Amino acid sequence: FLLIQDTMIFPMLSSVLYDGKEFPNPEKFDPGHFLNADGTFKKSDYFMPFSTGKRVCAGEGLARMEIFIFLTSILQSFNLKPVVDRKDIDISPIITSMANIPRPFEVSFVPR
Repeated sequence: FLLIQDTMIFPMLSSVLYDGKEFPNPEKFDPGHFLNADGTFKKSDYFMPFSTGKRVCAGEGLARMEIFIFLTSILQSFNLKPVVDRKDIDISPIITSMANIPRPFEVSFVPR
């Protein structure tokens, strides 16, 4: 490929994240995509939420740490319950030309 200087390039990781060879049933939410046969976490070179290469997010480590602290403090203090019946929750994304957007979801936080 010939790229003109100062050309902006946007990596579209959806082609990787929807690879059926690496992620069976890529359209479905399946935490099993990231688990070994014994149920332990398996790192995948194909899952790149913070991009890759020279342009990788510089704050990835901080973001992961803050998400962990935030979620564990919530789970220590609250039980989370869906507002509607679990069978009625639609987890399919809203698909746009630039991204797949999670659908709005309401949850109640019940103090422990």
